[in-house]
Amino acid sequence: MKKVKLPFLEHIGAVIEDLDQGIAVLSIDIKDYHLQHLGYVHGGVISSLADNTGWYAVISNLPEDKTSVTIEIKINYLKPAKEGKLKAIGRVLKLGKSVAFATVELYSNDDLVAYATGTYAILTI
Repeated sequence: MKKVKLPFLEHIGAVIEDLDQGIAVLSIDIKDYHLQHLGYVHGGVISSLADNTGWYAVISNLPEDKTSVTIEIKINYLKPAKEGKLKAIGRVLKLGKSVAFATVELYSNDDLVAYATGTYAILTI
């Protein structure tokens, strides 16, 4: 599988737990710098993890001469995340010639805290 180094993900402490064809699992051990003013994980952290997890799921299906970029992402925040581990599970639902569609479920420990859908353009490198 294609593992691409993403400095931003390293910066926020995200790691790839699993990468298989059409599926990606990324996680973050929640630290103080991930929190907003009320002590919950900042929505931007959750959204960044969701977007990149969907992207990894998409590129896991692509040949070496292809990549993708996000066209659109929508996220629903269902419950605040506060401590422990934030885990994102991304799955490709549709892979076309020029566009892919993925879903991502985000869990804080075992609680579903957000659900995202993303549309990704497929590009030749």
